[in-house]
Amino acid sequence: MDIRSTQRTKWLRLAGAVVLSVLPVQPLLAQDTPAPPTETIRTAATHTAAEQQIIELSKTKWDWMADKKVDSLAALFDDRAMFTHMGGTWGKTTELATIKSGGIWYKKASIHAVDVRVFGDTAIVLEDLDLEAVVGARTVTNPFMVTEVYNRRAGQWRLAQLTFSRLVRPVKASAAAIDLARRSESETKR
Repeated sequence: MDIRSTQRTKWLRLAGAVVLSVLPVQPLLAQDTPAPPTETIRTAATHTAAEQQIIELSKTKWDWMADKKVDSLAALFDDRAMFTHMGGTWGKTTELATIKSGGIWYKKASIHAVDVRVFGDTAIVLEDLDLEAVVGARTVTNPFMVTEVYNRRAGQWRLAQLTFSRLVRPVKASAAAIDLARRSESETKR
């Protein structure tokens, strides 16, 4: 073996030892995973006429969903509309059947902030809300960012997409209101 081979072998062993000695320390040097962003939307102080029209239409939609007015909703929902929930994605027919049967009863949407953007004949609505719903026989309240996409055809706005994205924030209802509701519910059961 010549001197160069011997030196190269020693160098490779040294480099290997250094690499192996650093490996167990590397996780300690790695940065922690950053916390998810907590920024949310804010309701603008003023809206254009088109934005206000969409905001009112969205509020009316929540009322119709709470009241299970499937005929009114059927006229609002585009035939190709899609609805994305925590449990799946489906079309207009399934959404209307779910509302009508009470499979999901959208009991009350408490909207904390709304942002609407109009792009010609398309409007996108973001709503930061707490949704009280009855799913099966169980009442649940979840914080959501709801995205609604509307398309205007022949002067009428139609809902094309509705997506529920569950937020990591707690429900914004006050603790006192929750306690009052629980007490009244337990008194009713007696």
